[in-house]
Order: sequence, then C-alpha cells, then structure tokens
Amino acid sequence: MGTALTQDVLCETRGPLGLVTLNRPKALNALTLGMIRVIDPQLQAWARDPAVTAVLIRGAGDRAFCAGGDVRAVHDDGLAWKKGESDGALTRDFFREEYILNHRIKRFPKPFVALLDGITMGGGVGLSVHGSHRVVTEKTLFAMPETGIGLFPDVGGTYFLPRLPGRIGTYLALTGARLKAVDLLHTGIATHHVPGDRLDTLVDDLAAGLQRGGPAAETVSAVLDRHAGAPAGEALIEPFRHEIDHSFAFSTVEEIVAALEQYGTGWSQETARTMAGLSPTSLKVTLKQMRVGEGLDFDACMQLEYRMTQAFMAGHDFYEGIRAVLVDKDRSPRWQPATLAEVTEEMVNRHFAPVGTRDLVFTD
Repeated sequence: MGTALTQDVLCETRGPLGLVTLNRPKALNALTLGMIRVIDPQLQAWARDPAVTAVLIRGAGDRAFCAGGDVRAVHDDGLAWKKGESDGALTRDFFREEYILNHRIKRFPKPFVALLDGITMGGGVGLSVHGSHRVVTEKTLFAMPETGIGLFPDVGGTYFLPRLPGRIGTYLALTGARLKAVDLLHTGIATHHVPGDRLDTLVDDLAAGLQRGGPAAETVSAVLDRHAGAPAGEALIEPFRHEIDHSFAFSTVEEIVAALEQYGTGWSQETARTMAGLSPTSLKVTLKQMRVGEGLDFDACMQLEYRMTQAFMAGHDFYEGIRAVLVDKDRSPRWQPATLAEVTEEMVNRHFAPVGTRDLVFTD
C-alpha cells in the first residue's frame, strides 16, 4: 500500500485501486485550492501508472462527500482585490485549477468511482458527476445552489445539466433544488445506490476484484452491481415532471416564473417563491448558460464557465451572496440589480465575453 498524506486530502493505493479521501470533515470536506493541487497531479500520475487500474474518491466523516468549493476564501481574496489590498490571484487560480481538475476527471482513461455519501453540492458535484460511476446512499443530498450566492452552477454544469431529461437541468440550475438518491438515479446523475454501511466493504471488494486482474471496467461494474440495491423514499421530481418540463422550457426567467405561478399548485408556488429570493443577475445568466451549453462540447463549456467566473468576481452579487449566507448569515442578500426587470441583456452578455490571454486552455 502506498500513501501520501496532507492535512486536507489523503491519496493512497490499495493494490490496483487509487483512493482519494477528502479529509476536512468539520468543513464538510469543502474543496480548497491546496486540495486541488494535491488531487490533480495524483490523478495524472495514476492515469500513467499501469499498476493503478481504477480510482475511487470519497469524503471523510459521516456528513458529506463534499459540500462545495471554498468560496469563503475566494470571497475574502476578491474583496481584498477590489480594495487594492490583494492581487486577486485566488479569484483567478481557484476556478482555473478546479476546472482543470474537473476536465481531468471527465477525460480520465480508467474507471473513476465517486461515493456521494452525504452532502454533495457545487464543487463536490464537479469531483463526482463527470466520473464513470457515481454511487449514492440514503444520506446523499445533491444540489447546485449557486444562484443563491450570486454565482452560477459551474464545475461542468454548463455541460451536464442541459443533458438531463427534459428541463430538469434548467430547473436544478435556477432553483438550487435538492435531490436524494431516488431522483439522482432517475435522472442518470447517479449510476448506483449502495447502503452507506456497505461502503467500506465495497471499497475492499473493489480493490480485491481489481487485484485478480481482468478488464477493470468490467470488474468495477460487477462489484458495484453486486452491492447495489433500490433506494427507499419517494421521488421529488417525477411527480412534477410536467410542470418542470413546461415551465422551465421558456426563454426568459420572467416567463418561467409566470408559468409556475399560473399552475397555482403548492409545488409551483413554492418554486416561484424560491426563485424570487435568488440573485436576479445569476438567474438570467444561468438561463442563458443552460441554453448555450446544449450546443457546446465539454471543453468549450468549461472554457465558457471560466469566463463567467471572472465576470462574477468583478461584480457585486457573489460577494453579497457570500456575506448573507456565510459571513453575516442574515439570509437577507441585497442584490444589485434587485429585480429581474433591471437586469439587461447587455449585463447578461457581459458574463460570456472572452478574457483574452486569461482564457482557460486545456493542455492535455
């Protein structure tokens, strides 16, 4: 067994299985730049190493796989940059290196298994959804809640969300709705459900199965299928598929909200109320993101997202969203502009403009 330990992430090998453990349980395994700088080169090495035939990523503790990226640190650096007290490197480097890692997972040449046991949001989605196998448990809670912090659903959301059935992706992107195992399997976000108390055994069996040789992809699928079972609980999305597919097909946020209000059901009215509290700029930018993403390949989606992050870092709502949710925690953000009507097409388009020599380029 080979092991490399840092404070926040553990990388080891169990025979032919490369194992990454996010190791910040008190912070719900939130992803930092330092963690990215450990995981990415390790994945590069394992991709080249013929002795490693598959990779598995999981979170430490019993609450989260990964609750997201360390946006508080990005917020603090961005504010200092706006005041002339920092060069703003973190606002550029964090997203760039995170997206390179997302890209590496998407293009990884060997089976890549993610155990989404517990909270899986934002950056945690980027570490898992692009892999070949996504395992959920009874504790999985999945969401892309970025419109609530004045951002947009990134880490590849431009690619994978528009490709979900119907308009589910647009619904998740705009509302930050939370899903559990039943819906994650239904939408294809997850590939398997395994009870949480069987995950350690699953890891052991994967390592043992790979050790016996044979095609790694077949071994991984066979082991996961052997441990998998149907999840308990009721679907949260399927009962409302008609409302979702109808309402979230419209071309403007205003039309989507109007369609929800017209349905007049408890679910549709609650969804409209949720959207009313989110960043108007984020909502309009995100809707365009979903429509544009339908026609882009993965690399182009990630390049577009990097441009979008830099526009948001130069704006207002991201800092206000983090203040309201994570700093002051008053849950009362003061968005600028404050209404959908005030967000112009020019404001939206500004988020999609190239950033010159700083545009994201993938070299491998």
